[in-house]
This record gives sequence, structure tokens and C-alpha cells, in this order.
Amino acid sequence: MQTTDHKGIGEKISVGRNVYSWAPKVSIVIPAYNVAEFIADTLKSVADQKYRDYEVIVVNDGSPDTPAFERAINTFRQDLIYITQPGLGAGAARNTAIRHARGEIIAFLDGDDIWLPEFLASQVAFLGRGYDMVYCDAFQFGMRSVMRKTFMEGAPSTGEVTALSLLDYSCNVITSGTIAYKAALERAGLFEHERTKAHDFHLWVRMVKTGSKIGYQRKPLLKYRVHLQSLSGDSVSRVEREIDVLGRVKNTIELNEQEVAVVDTMLTRLRSELRVEYGKAYLLNEDFRNAYRSFAEANNIRPSMKLRTIAWLARLAPRRLLRHYRMHRPDEIAFVPRTLPSETPD
Repeated sequence: MQTTDHKGIGEKISVGRNVYSWAPKVSIVIPAYNVAEFIADTLKSVADQKYRDYEVIVVNDGSPDTPAFERAINTFRQDLIYITQPGLGAGAARNTAIRHARGEIIAFLDGDDIWLPEFLASQVAFLGRGYDMVYCDAFQFGMRSVMRKTFMEGAPSTGEVTALSLLDYSCNVITSGTIAYKAALERAGLFEHERTKAHDFHLWVRMVKTGSKIGYQRKPLLKYRVHLQSLSGDSVSRVEREIDVLGRVKNTIELNEQEVAVVDTMLTRLRSELRVEYGKAYLLNEDFRNAYRSFAEANNIRPSMKLRTIAWLARLAPRRLLRHYRMHRPDEIAFVPRTLPSETPD
């Protein structure tokens, strides 16, 4: 194993003896942070790929579980390019891997997800149909609430992938199901360098705005692990992340008038949705005053009969509403955080 220490940028690189001396077709990029318990399954799914012309680049992004993580990857260590760096965020970790990648195609895989054996073969062939980037569907697992559901059942992709279809959530990309030409990623500027939320979404929008053609397969080719410690997080974190990235898209990417209007509409919807999620959290904690306040604010932002009814119940019959969620919406409240501030956000 060859080890190189890049002190100037805080990187340390170890190259396993089984890594090709020549450039492969595909470079697999795996950022790692607190995934010690999952990484062996992830790497085994790579080793089981029917497509073989690849290298694997794992970037340990200053993970606090490094000793356990390195024990977990020990079986695969000679087949990896293993990079450690200070904790800079998943986007920076992916950029580090892309910078060292020798393949013309980059395949993204999170350290807690699992590819099916035909993933690379199918996606590389599909990319060759004239696309710059492609993604696919995924089976979801890890929490009872998502079992037997695919990613696209909850976050569908319909029609052509454009800036508009990304911004209004008509097309939804799952990063672990994505491969792209390195040149297209570089043309769009790679992932944001700062530690930001939803940095992948920001890149997909920039890619289509710089002329990349993106396609998708409805075929599930991986298993997407859903857990509260993942990048997706709980329901409040998810909505906050979406609000944050749409704000950054509006402020940092040149959008046309129609695209700006879509972003504004989505931000209004999400701000209402955030207060709904807060309302559910307060309700589960039996903080009925703040629950009513949150649901009422949601309705003020985006009025609807459904929200008016929920707010009315939260005010006059909160325990009845709580029983309804527990009995009829267990999947919905599975991702609601149990700890929140004493008041709703501004």
C-alpha cells in the first residue's frame, strides 16, 4: 500500500496494491462520515458489480468513528484509494475524490447505500445513449415506514430533466443512483465548496443550466438506506435543507423569469410545510399551544381547507388530532423530531 501525505491541504492518501496502474473507465466516489456500521455492506455491493472497469475512491471526511470505520474497510483496503481529510462536508469530500479520479465517468455512492449487482453495467450503458448524467430508481429500506417503497414512488421523476423540472420537484435525483461524465461535472463547477445543505441539488441545477443532458431509468438499481442519522435526516431537517438550497439557487444561479417564479412558489410551499412539521412535533410532545400556533401559521402562509381543519382540531380537540396521527399516519410521524425549540421558527 502506497501512502502520500498532502500536508498543505490536510489530505492523506493510501492506494491499495490491487488498484489499477492504468486509468479505469469509471471512478466510484464514496464520501464517509459516521458510516462505520454500514460501509462494509456498501463496499461489498461494489465488489459484486458485474461491470469491472472501475476504481473506488473513499474519502473519510474527518469522521469521528474513524477507528471503527477503518476496521470495517480493512477487508477491502487493498482495492481502494483511501483519502482522509479534515471534516469539510460531503460536497468537499466528493470534490476531493473527483479531483483524484482517473476515470472519465464518476459514479456516486453514499457510504450507507447498496448497489445491486447490475447497477454499473446498466447505468454505464444508459449513459452512452447521449446523456451527460443519468440516475435511476432505488428500493428504500432501513425503517419500517419506507419498506416496500421505491424512491420514485415518493419522489417521482416525470418528463424531461430541466431546470424547471428540478426546481418544481417534477424530477428528483437520488445521488447514490447517479453517474456522470467527469467533464460535465467540472464544466458545472463541481459541488459547492462551502459546508452547505443539499449541495448535490445545487449541482444538478447548474449542470442543466450549463447544457448537460440528464436522463433517468425507472428501474430500481440500488437500495437506499433511510435512517434519521443519514444526510436526509428528520422531517424538519429535510424541509429546512430544501428551503436553504432553493434560496442559494435563487441567489447564486442565473435563472430566467419562469424559473424564479417556480422557486418563489416552492419556497412559499416549503415554509408552510416547515410549520406543519413543527406542528406535528409539538403535537407529539403534547405541547398543544405551540402545535396550534404552528398549524395556524402554516395555513396563513398557504391557506387550504385541510390546514384550516388541522389547526381547528389542534386548538379545540388536540388529543383527538394526536390519536389520529398515531393511528392513521404512523409512517408520516416516524420522521418527526421529538425535540424542538419552545417556539416555532420565524
